[in-house]
This record gives sequence, structure tokens and C-alpha cells, in this order.
Amino acid sequence: MPLSIETKCVHLENQNEADEKPACNHYGSISFPIYQTATYAHPGAGKSTGFDYSRLQNPTREQLEKIVCQLENGIDAFALSTGMAAITLLMEIFKPGDHLIVDSDLYGGTIRLFDNVSAKNGIKFTRTNCSTDDIEALITPDTKAIYIETPTNPMMNVTDIVKAAETAHRQGLLLIVDNTFMSPYFQNPLDLGADIVVHSGTKFLAGHNDTLAGFIIVKSPDLQEKLRFLIKTTGAGLAPFDCWLVLRGIKTLALRMEKASASALKIAQWLTTQSHITSVIYPGLENHPGHKIMKKQARGFGSMVTFRTDSAERALSVLEKVRLIKYAESLGGVETLITYPTTQTHADVPEELRLKNGITPATLRLSVGVENVEDLIADLQQALN
Repeated sequence: MPLSIETKCVHLENQNEADEKPACNHYGSISFPIYQTATYAHPGAGKSTGFDYSRLQNPTREQLEKIVCQLENGIDAFALSTGMAAITLLMEIFKPGDHLIVDSDLYGGTIRLFDNVSAKNGIKFTRTNCSTDDIEALITPDTKAIYIETPTNPMMNVTDIVKAAETAHRQGLLLIVDNTFMSPYFQNPLDLGADIVVHSGTKFLAGHNDTLAGFIIVKSPDLQEKLRFLIKTTGAGLAPFDCWLVLRGIKTLALRMEKASASALKIAQWLTTQSHITSVIYPGLENHPGHKIMKKQARGFGSMVTFRTDSAERALSVLEKVRLIKYAESLGGVETLITYPTTQTHADVPEELRLKNGITPATLRLSVGVENVEDLIADLQQALN
């Protein structure tokens, strides 16, 4: 019987002694070992233990990749040094002159990469609101892929993955989905038709704000072959100790996601009652335009809440006054963090685009952690008032 996703976070499905490489006897270790080695001795000429050099593969990284792969239901996963390293590697499957349609509301680092590195390398981009606009009308003979986040960072726009995949495949394109906000616990884009899934593993997968990581997961042998070649060639594979930290974090992914998501809904509902809050953007609220789509394509609504205060001054005051909640970049950890997209995550995004996407100087982004929800609400209340 197939394992549930909760159990898959802890155990590798169908793992048994026959699956082990001969050189990987772990002596019954419950915690997968950290293979802190750069290279591997060979039994003889033309013989190998299955590992040759850690830039190519390392047992700890291989175990992490297998876990993430099974959580996303792919055929292979690639663990990289950061989420941005994962997206950078992914862009290497494209060549000068290729065109991508990308969501206009993406993480600021992704926009920065596309505008300043990928564009320099000859890749062309068209931005659009993939949750509402006609994507197909933007396809050209050079278009190779559609790139989306759903929900988007930070404005929480929700794109119908099934429809986006149908559009992409009708025209022979790839659909790439950044699944960081939902994690594989709540959403599996490959099952919905996507070709490639990207994660900043720093966030929910690692879950403790103590390491950086990135992932690419694919379901086609062709993409698997291309990316295996690229990861060994470019050398951004995740180091063994960081792999172990992410492996440890994933063991509690189900517990963390359930707790944080439940708290996020309570906080979002509370925020809607506050006089100094002008809008609350959370897909778990029934008035969110993507609420029904989320119910169809995900198993939960996540723990990211974006809201606007009644002035920029109020937003800055909240950042200074929170005590339990930390004013910091990043998201997805056990600690609740509040972020100011205008000067942090989206500082390098042109102001015109920021404002068009709805990121105003009064916008705040909350990543809800696993603390007691009443304590978090009390902290927000004192900061607002």
C-alpha cells in the first residue's frame, strides 16, 4: 500500500537493503549519515562504489533528493545551494533567443535574475498576470516555457495549474511552477500537469531558518538527463551538512504545515476586523479570488498572509513594534516573520512594477510559524495600536 505524505516526510518509500549501494552501509543509523567527503576511493580500475566525486553526487544529497522527489511525485530531484541557484541552473536549459512567459508577481530575486542575468544571456521574457490574463495570446514562435508561482510572492495571486498546463502543452511548451509557498505537503504541481517544480528549500522544506537550499523536480527523462549534466557541470549541488539539515527539517514538514496554516487562517480572519488594516490577502479567506481554485488544486492554504495597513507610516511602525514576531526576510520557518517587500524581498524590482502588482509602501507580508496563535495575535495587536 502506498505511504501517506505524512509518512513519506519521514521514510523513503520502498527503501530496503536491496536498494542500498554496496558502499553505503549505515550501520542501522536512524538519522541518515552526513557523508562529509569530497571524493571516493575506487575498488579497482573500472570499478566504482557508485560515487566518484561529491560535485557529481554524494550519498547524503542523494537521500535528500530521493525524499523530495517522492514528495513531489517526480522521477528525479536536484538539490542545490539555494533557491536562486536552482532557478539559475534551470535557466541553463534555454538558449539565446528563447522566450518565456512569466508571472509579473514573482519573488524579487527571481525578477532580478531574469532581468539582469538571463536577459544578458539572450533569453526574452514577457510578464503577465497568469492568474487572470490570456497566456495563450502572448505565445510566440520562440516561446519555450511558462513560469509561475502559485500563490505568488507576495500578492498571493492563484493560477489554475491544470489550465496553465493545458495551455502550455497545447503549444508544446514547458510549465514551470515555483511551489515554495505551498510546499509538497499541500500542493503537487507535477500531478496537475506541470513539467518542472522549483522550491526554495530554505523555506518550508528545511523549516528552521538555519540553512539555505534549492530544488528542481522533474518528471521527464529528457529533463532529468539535461539537468544531471548541468548540475555536475556548474557545480552548485547542496553540501552534505546542509542536505542533512533539510532532511531533518522535512521530517516535521506535515506537522509544521498543518499548525502554521491553521494559525494563518485565524490571523487573517482577525486582521480583517482591525480598523488600521485596509486589506487582507490570504487564499483561505472565501473572498480571495483564488479560493475555489486553491480548494481544487491544493490540500491547504498555506501560512503566508499579505496585508496592507492604512498608511506607510503605520506599516513601518508595526515593523518596529513587533516583539515576538521578528522583522526579517525569508519565510517558512518555525518562527513567525514579518517582511517589508518594498525594501526587502522586492527592493530590486522597479517601483513601477511593484506598484502595478500591488506592493505599496503600506504592504506587509507575514510568514506564520508554529507559536501559539493567540500570542501572535496579541503581538500584532499591540504593534498596530
